[in-house]
Amino acid sequence: MIAVDEAIARIVARSRTLAVETVPAGQALGRVLAADVLADVALPPFDNAAMDGFALACGGGVLAAGREFEVVGVRAAGDARIACGDVCRIMTGAALPAGLDAVVPVEQVEVLARDPDGAPVRIRLNEAVSPGQHVRRAGEDVTPGARVLSAGTRIGAVERLALAALGVGVVGVRRRPRVMVISTGRELVDDPAQPLAPGRIRNANGPYLAAALAQSGAELVGQVTILDDPGHYLATLQAGMATGCDVVISTGAVSMGEFDFVPDALARIGAEPVFHKVAMRPGKPLLFAVLPGGALYFGLPGNPVSAAVGLRFFVEPALRAMLGRPRERPLRVPLANAVRKKPGFRLFQKAALRIDRDGRAGVTLLPGQESFRIRPLLDANAWAVLPEDADLLPAGTPVEVFGLQPDTLIPYGDD
Repeated sequence: MIAVDEAIARIVARSRTLAVETVPAGQALGRVLAADVLADVALPPFDNAAMDGFALACGGGVLAAGREFEVVGVRAAGDARIACGDVCRIMTGAALPAGLDAVVPVEQVEVLARDPDGAPVRIRLNEAVSPGQHVRRAGEDVTPGARVLSAGTRIGAVERLALAALGVGVVGVRRRPRVMVISTGRELVDDPAQPLAPGRIRNANGPYLAAALAQSGAELVGQVTILDDPGHYLATLQAGMATGCDVVISTGAVSMGEFDFVPDALARIGAEPVFHKVAMRPGKPLLFAVLPGGALYFGLPGNPVSAAVGLRFFVEPALRAMLGRPRERPLRVPLANAVRKKPGFRLFQKAALRIDRDGRAGVTLLPGQESFRIRPLLDANAWAVLPEDADLLPAGTPVEVFGLQPDTLIPYGDD
């Protein structure tokens, strides 16, 4: 039996970074950047008005309230070539005319005269105006050459916003990990319309793993349910290997029972065993091996929460390494209540992370921690991780807390 941290280290060490693909930025949602994105333009690209009002020149000093000015011209967004005088009307986002360095909002002036069309031609300042007020300076947001996005960043809507603002049309991203899922068990039923015979259950692990893998940026190349038969298993596994998949995940048949055939079957095809059994609960029987050709193999226990823990905390680090992503960092949150546990095992617990009215965070372990219980997962919003060597953890003890899905709880800063 191996410790959790050592198991994860061995997995990451065997996870090869995937090749780079170039895709249009508009098709890159969910993909992972292979290189930093550097700005080749300034944002904003020019000095512009932050408010509707009047652009004028302060000449390095403050214009006192009561000053009067003639207004010549108007500058709207996109009208950078339209000539203006020393004071002109200006709209939000419009380029500041050359020589002008401040904007006074319309509500801070008194219009003294208008032309026949009703446009202001003479104004008086109701308040003092300082140089640079209500002006967005060129490069104030992003300077040319600045790193805007780092390699390993997964592209979401906000990242897409930045790429569009910078005019980035194509990006280099890591190829998606290709994953096959094999559910083992003669008791499993895939068809939701099929009535359950005595002793049969619905296959929940397969659909769960497929959905979670998609959220992690993987490409599902196969999802198969097989009987507890070594021959059928090996034929299915070898067919999956022939597709060039990077990862194979199976559920069930990895413990010590009469029908737990996966370890022996892997040995028959020359797979390299890396570890089998981890000092944790749930999911202790987890198996990790390297298949001929280099694909990674994860044998997860069949109980649904054990499979979920195996995917979340062991498969996910491999996928991140393949995509060039940094290892996920947990929050550290105090326990809301005292907890007792058996030393020697790291526990991954369904939990509720809460913020009280005073802004204090606390994490509560939910009832129903058994590995067959999926109902508590619907009430959970986090995983709480209890350390191996602990026996009694008093209320207030900080523990590691992860989101149910990767990157849903992200610590801020480097601490």
